[in-house]
Parts: sequence; C-alpha cells; structure tokens
Amino acid sequence: MADRGYGQFCPVAMASEVLGTRWTMLVVRELLCGSSRFNELRRGLPRISPALLSKRLNELEELGVVERRCDGERGSPTYYLTEAGEELRPVIMSMGSWGQRWLETQLSLKNLDPSLLMWDMRRNLNPTPLPSRRVTIQFLYQGLTRGQREWWLIVDKAAQHGVVDLCMTDPGHDVDLYVVTELRTMTAIWMGITTVREASDAGRLRLTGTPELASRMEHWLGLSPFAQETKQVTVR
Repeated sequence: MADRGYGQFCPVAMASEVLGTRWTMLVVRELLCGSSRFNELRRGLPRISPALLSKRLNELEELGVVERRCDGERGSPTYYLTEAGEELRPVIMSMGSWGQRWLETQLSLKNLDPSLLMWDMRRNLNPTPLPSRRVTIQFLYQGLTRGQREWWLIVDKAAQHGVVDLCMTDPGHDVDLYVVTELRTMTAIWMGITTVREASDAGRLRLTGTPELASRMEHWLGLSPFAQETKQVTVR
C-alpha cells in the first residue's frame, strides 16, 4: 500500500490511503447497517466477489477498524466495528447526504439493482404500522428477467428470529399486498425522489390487496436514511 500511497503526512491523505480502496467504505457502511455475517455483507454488496470481500475484511481487521469474533452457536466468524470503526459513522452519513443532495438523480437511477434494493427495503422496513399477524407483500418488477422479477417480504411481529424476511422464491403464503411497478420507480420511491402517491397517481405503481396496507405503504416501507435530504441539483 505504501508504494501506491500519496507520500504525505496529512491525516486526510493517510486516511484516504486506507479507506479509499475500492469497496472499503461500502463494507464499513454494511457493518454500520447491522450486517455481521459474511453472507449478510454479500447481500448488501451483491457485486463484490467473496475473495475481495474477505480481503477487505482482513485489511480492516489489521487496521483495527473491524473485530472478528466467533459465533459460539454456529462456530462461524462474525464481524463488528471497533471504536475506530464506529467513529466512521458520521463520515459515512455525511458522504451519503452529500451524494443525495448534490449528485444528479440520473446518476443514482442508472445503478439499478433489485437484490440490493430489496435487501435495503427489508432492513429499513418499519413493522409498527402493520398488523400483528403475519403479512406477506409481493413485489413484481415489470421488464426484469425471471429470478429478478418477483420478490416477497414477509413480516411477522410474533416471529422468534427476526421480524422481516426476504424471499426470491414463492414462500407459499397468501399474499396480502401485490406491488407492481418498474424497478426504476421503486428505487426512486425508496430514495425519496418521488412518493408512493405520486407514482400511483402517474400510473407507475399499482397496489392490489388489503386496503390498509396499500394506504399506509409510505409508513411501513422504510425509506433510505438519506431520503429526507433536499436535492440541490435539478431532479430529472
């Protein structure tokens, strides 16, 4: 790393040398979002190879940013941020806020990924407005190929292990709400670029099923943490 460094004693340059490598800050982002297992990290970083993810985790561990622990129940490794890693939280949040405010919408909506969108929706979903019984919500993204087109979110407040589950194959439950739209539209909703009502009124989003779930979608959906940031560039 020293051969490729900036050769400056400035702390900004030194931090950039260790944190500016490809995927490093996104690995930290996933750990800040609560992912601790290797497969969870890959769900949030679907385009990173397992080998590169392992390399970045090892580098962050050597730097004292990440701590590796052993799951006593499964014997598999888990990863957590150290105090130094947690101090990167405001850095990550500031970067996200800046990107939401100053980068053109077209740049964000060019990088569409259904698996990443659904994973983010799953972990940000707010189960409070939903009924106490099990609720199944199916998303159908028009225009995508099989294997990427259909997704199911299953919310069960009474479940022993977690409240929200994400499935790529039909779980076999009765569906309470069908959400039919294009991936671009759903991504724009999740990012706060448009709203459920705006997309519905424009005919870009169709909700079929339990009226209560449909009418309260903006309450339970759980948007991006940066969705409330005001755009400082023209929204196209």
